[in-house]
Amino acid sequence: MPNRPNKKSKNMSEEAKTVDLDLGDFSAIVRIIDVASERGAFKGAELSSVGAVRDKFAEFIDHHTPKKEEEDEATTDGAEATEETSE
Repeated sequence: MPNRPNKKSKNMSEEAKTVDLDLGDFSAIVRIIDVASERGAFKGAELSSVGAVRDKFAEFIDHHTPKKEEEDEATTDGAEATEETSE
C-alpha cells in the first residue's frame, strides 16, 4: 500500500460538524430510491442490493414512527383523566 500523507484539516470546526437527520430525511431516501427504480435507473444486477438498502431504511422508519394506536391511547388517556376530574 503506498504511503499516503496525512491530510489534516486546516479548520477543526469542519471535522466537528454534525449532520442533523430525521425521519423525514430517511423517508425522502426511500422515495428517491422508489422513483429512481420506476424510471429504470438501476441495472438488473443492482436491484437486489438497492432493494436491500431501501428495505433497511423503510424498516427503520416503521420502527421509529409512532403507531396510530399509540397516538390514540395517549389522546384517550388524556381525555379520561379530564373526564374523571370534572365529575
